[in-house]
Amino acid sequence: MGYVHGLLSALLFGANGSVAKLVIQAGIDPAQLTFFRCLGAALLAGGFVLAQNRGGLRVSRRTLLGCALLGVAGIAATQWLFAVAIELLPVGITLLIQYFAVPIVAVVAWLALQEHVRARLWVAIGLVVAGMAVVAQVGAAPLDALGVLAAAGAAVALAAYFLLGERGVAAAPPLVVAFWSMLFAALFWAVPSGWWRVSPSALAAPLPLEPGVPIPLWAGLLWVIALGSFASYALSYLAIRRLGATRAGILAAAEVVFAFAVAWLWLGEALTAPQTIGAAIVLAGILVAQSARPRTATAIDADLALVPEGGVGGRS
Repeated sequence: MGYVHGLLSALLFGANGSVAKLVIQAGIDPAQLTFFRCLGAALLAGGFVLAQNRGGLRVSRRTLLGCALLGVAGIAATQWLFAVAIELLPVGITLLIQYFAVPIVAVVAWLALQEHVRARLWVAIGLVVAGMAVVAQVGAAPLDALGVLAAAGAAVALAAYFLLGERGVAAAPPLVVAFWSMLFAALFWAVPSGWWRVSPSALAAPLPLEPGVPIPLWAGLLWVIALGSFASYALSYLAIRRLGATRAGILAAAEVVFAFAVAWLWLGEALTAPQTIGAAIVLAGILVAQSARPRTATAIDADLALVPEGGVGGRS
């Protein structure tokens, strides 16, 4: 089930990039979109938990602090930086840069957490860097510098999400972690986002799709909240809980493939032949980087942990 959760999460995240880009093009800025995504996902997660157990959201202060850090550093930062990047770059290329998070996780595990990491990590980093050089068409028309910087920042934030999320779901059920981390992310963006400036009339405006497909902005926003945020993050936490950050990250890399497919079919963001080869090299590097980090004791403990009575997200 961990692999099923991981692949479904990757599919939803991959499709979400194109939907989020359309929502931004329709008039919702990245900070506002981040706030709506996080608040909506928190409310949905909290509702599911409370429906199962009224006291299900109670956690220790230590777990609450961990969720706050996860929410701000791992979710609020990742979502905002990703939203900024897809304004300026194709969705697929943004995700390729963002998934440099995978070798970052392995390096942090080696340097900071004193975990054993296989030597193939350096091969993986070389593959990712070389592949990105091809995708970015070094020597040809350069990618937008601000977009690349935002995507690189999203990579660092995503690495924090995987590492902090792995420890969070070892301490509490995934949907409880999702509620608290998303709530803290929403609180972080509550004022800076200026969400109150979004008028109800603007939500009725159509998304910038092909003529004859009148989908209102509110429907796209609802999709991003319910499927692109709540469902995708909940499934991601379930995958991390059962598989650990390393194996879950391998499956998460499938998001890049799904994102390229959806962006090509829906937004017409096609890659050139050299860029396609470069993307394949990056994906190969991501997979090698994931295999460089063995499954950790934390992940194994999380997989065997018992969910508190009435909790949501444990073994089915």
